[in-house]
Amino acid sequence: MTVLAPAWNPNPSLLLLLLLLSPCLRGTPDCYFSHSPISSNFHLRIRELTDYLLKDYPVTVAINLQDEKHCKALWSLFLAQRWMERLKVVAGSEMQKLLEVVNTEIHFVTSCAFRPLPECLRFVQTNISHLLQDTCMQLLALKPCMGKACQNFSRCLEVQCQPDPSTLLPPRSPGALEASDLPESRPSRLLLLLLLPLTLVALAAAWGLRWQRARRRAVLRPGVPLTSHP
Repeated sequence: MTVLAPAWNPNPSLLLLLLLLSPCLRGTPDCYFSHSPISSNFHLRIRELTDYLLKDYPVTVAINLQDEKHCKALWSLFLAQRWMERLKVVAGSEMQKLLEVVNTEIHFVTSCAFRPLPECLRFVQTNISHLLQDTCMQLLALKPCMGKACQNFSRCLEVQCQPDPSTLLPPRSPGALEASDLPESRPSRLLLLLLLPLTLVALAAAWGLRWQRARRRAVLRPGVPLTSHP
């Protein structure tokens, strides 16, 4: 005699809990690396491309990235990878191969859903060798912690700029504040010394004008002494 097992009627609440707890079913985070995507010989590949390229080929780099731990390195690689894609379009066949090799080393940044670049980001022109040197330095900075201490880079998805120096006031110590109070009286004294001659000249001119008016009236009305209208 065959005994049929009762059909399992799953609890909807239990299924929802399983979906939330299962990392495979939750979907991948926006910028997460469970293992290091950086190879052990990336510096050799970058050096090979550097030796082949014209050192003065112009590119641009961002100069005001916010100095966030690990994020700045990731942002620099993200911008460098964009340049690798541009250069592959205009490069010859041999150059394309070398560019693709280096691009493979930093292509992992494309798995991060970065926000659009902010308008505050400022770029300066430099040569390709400086860009590749910086790319190598950023990979060196990230490699020791990739997949270990720094796995989740979701907080780095929005590229941030350093504050504009013109909007920041330099910190002043109490001693510097006291020292700066003393010279402030010098400009006021100098201004007073400059205004004093001008005031005397203005008074003399006013007195001379009144004297001339009195003289004219005296000419028009004979017999009236000039001193009667000072």
